[in-house]
Amino acid sequence: MSQPQQSPIPVIIDCDTGVDDALALLLAVRHPGLDVRAITCVAGNTDVDGVVRNTLTVLEQAGAPDIPVARGAERPLIEPARHAPVHGSDGMGDLGLPAPSRRPVDVDAVTLLRREILASPTPVTLIPTAPLTNIALLLRTHPEVTRNIARIVFMGGAVEVGNATPVAEFNVWHDPEAAAILLTAGVPITMYGLDVFTRVVVPAPTVHRLRASRDPGTRLAGDLLAHRPATPGGSPDDSEAGGLGDAGAVCTVADPGGVTTRALPVEVSLAPGPTRGQTIVDRRVRPGEAEHHGEGRTTPLVDVAVDVDVDRFVKLYLETVER
Repeated sequence: MSQPQQSPIPVIIDCDTGVDDALALLLAVRHPGLDVRAITCVAGNTDVDGVVRNTLTVLEQAGAPDIPVARGAERPLIEPARHAPVHGSDGMGDLGLPAPSRRPVDVDAVTLLRREILASPTPVTLIPTAPLTNIALLLRTHPEVTRNIARIVFMGGAVEVGNATPVAEFNVWHDPEAAAILLTAGVPITMYGLDVFTRVVVPAPTVHRLRASRDPGTRLAGDLLAHRPATPGGSPDDSEAGGLGDAGAVCTVADPGGVTTRALPVEVSLAPGPTRGQTIVDRRVRPGEAEHHGEGRTTPLVDVAVDVDVDRFVKLYLETVER
């Protein structure tokens, strides 16, 4: 007897569409198990107007349905906006993509987030792949939305090594206060951080195949993967091997069995100085001296991705984007 078909998971993506956010969008809109209800944009990899343009362009290239896209925060809660030059001057690898004909909706990101979360007949999964400014503003102004959020799976943070600084990952470093608000949202949270982010790589021959596709969305995936080598300074044969990056967070929602997580206390360093934006992940097996002396902190538990099945996620991505 055949198993009953599960309904697609309602998801909302909050992004700062640069190269790897675009890869994530291409996966999300083509995966049959995901129902993308809305996409919200925030400053990060590039300015917020560029993020809106890039997001609409990706949706057009992918042949996606008419998903509402909203413009969000222009800058972090406290810090100035600081963009990521590795994504090119336009945030999309300077691929020369045509301007989109689609337009964003006429409400702001927080309004769209609240509307779509509360309107969903089943709890929504949020997938932020960007600085968390929009999400923090939503949680602070409309806390009632948490009753209809199933989970937040965010790309951000790091257990080991950062990229914006030696200890801080870009999305959290860009708006540490927003990340701190997210971690105390009172809903289940999965952190898909740099420790797994950097490991999921599409081999160069496969990237070449994608770039030769006649389908615009598949071809765009190949061009984006080729934009940044997964291993800078590697051999010429690997020069177009590309990391899936943010798309791994979408893979985690579509196929949770592809990651191994541990429920661990996580907090964000908000102090000025070299640790600002660090995600402090407590992996100790027993209390330390601080706790014995009454100086311990009560920190929310987060499902932290500590391992990933690389082949499984690469296969999932390719089978979906080349559909």
